[in-house]
Amino acid sequence: MKLTIEKLESIHVKEEFSCGYDLLDNYLKRQANQDIKRKLSSCSVLVDKQNIVKGYFTLSANSIRRQDLPEELIKKLPPSYSDLPVILLGRIAIDKSIQGNGFGEILLFDALKKCLDLSNQLGILAIVVDPIDDKAVSFYKSYGFIELPTSDKMFLSMKTVEQL
Repeated sequence: MKLTIEKLESIHVKEEFSCGYDLLDNYLKRQANQDIKRKLSSCSVLVDKQNIVKGYFTLSANSIRRQDLPEELIKKLPPSYSDLPVILLGRIAIDKSIQGNGFGEILLFDALKKCLDLSNQLGILAIVVDPIDDKAVSFYKSYGFIELPTSDKMFLSMKTVEQL
């Protein structure tokens, strides 16, 4: 099966997408295009030759409060920054028909590469995710994301991304 990653467009078929989480399915089907038009996020899709969406992820600009970071990281940052620039990897999902075949990793690495490219032009400290469940927490931990002490969010520094 040949799949490609593209920017979400109107030609992409998303009605059949099902990852097992209604929240993620409904976002792709009902909200993603609106968020793109409003410049609130970008959405990249994994599609087959018929333009059927088999996976997707979203990215958006965000910030994180200094006090939400681990203490060892706070010590390394200038005290004048109360909010620090990050990219939010808001959603990442794979259709049930191809789950368990490494496509989540492929999407994650594409997202990380996009973030790294942006970090060469903008100040970006890290990538933040908000895992949907314990399975997602385990997935992100396996790639070096660390849990933030004051929330359910996880964090991967751009320095770590550069080393991947």
